[in-house]
This record gives sequence, C-alpha cells and structure tokens, in this order.
Amino acid sequence: MTQPRIHARITPEPLSADVLCGLVADDGAGATVTFHGTTRTVDRLEYEAYVEMAEPLLRDILADVAARHDVLALAAEHRIGTVPRREASVVIAASAAHRGPAFAAAREAIDRIKAQVPIWKREVDVTPAGVDARWVDGTPVEPA
Repeated sequence: MTQPRIHARITPEPLSADVLCGLVADDGAGATVTFHGTTRTVDRLEYEAYVEMAEPLLRDILADVAARHDVLALAAEHRIGTVPRREASVVIAASAAHRGPAFAAAREAIDRIKAQVPIWKREVDVTPAGVDARWVDGTPVEPA
C-alpha cells in the first residue's frame, strides 16, 4: 500500500477548495470530500499562529489521520490574519476509494486541528459604539 499524499499549509492568503481538491485528486478516488470552516455572525475573525510549530504539527496530524482512515490523499490549509465574514478560515480535502473513509478523515482532521494546532482566534465586531473584540476559547478533542 502506498503512503497517502499529505499537504499542510498555514497562510495569510485566501483559501481555495478547488486548489485543495486538485492536490488530493487521484485516479483511484471514488470520493473527494471537502470541509470549509467560514466566518459567521461576526464582522471578521483574526487568527494568529506560531507557524514554525503549527505547520509541522498540522502535517503530522494529517499523516496520522490519513493512515487511520485509508485515504489516498489529505490536504488542509488554515488562514492566519484577518478573515472577513463568509470567507474560509480553514479548508480540508480528503480523497479515498469510498466516501466513508473520506468523510471520516475530513471530520477527524478538523476536530484535531481545532484542538491541537497552536492557532488562536479572535472574534471582531464593529458596532456604532466601537470595536468589540474577544479571544475564543480552545476546542477539546472529542474521543474517536
């Protein structure tokens, strides 16, 4: 069995699900699943990360998830900096021979990324009274 292809990146640039789908494309894939985590209900999110630590950890998480779920390829990108409402903060794409492993890998990947990767999120709303900003508590890992 060949090793799944992995792509992990943290970037200040806007994210593209089409690009990630291209990275996980495979002739043996009967399923490609994507997940987009988008800004909602606030004007913007602001992300900070210790990129030198976060990106290798993101890659390790994806490699572990890919091996556990029999996927052909798994890719994830997380944005840092300012992410306006309706734009993606994180995009994940998983390809597998069948839909079950692709869905399971995408779900486990986002859960672990949110709980384990050193990326911090602040919600920002602009109101007539001024700017209301608050840091968001982390997310615990749910049991598998």
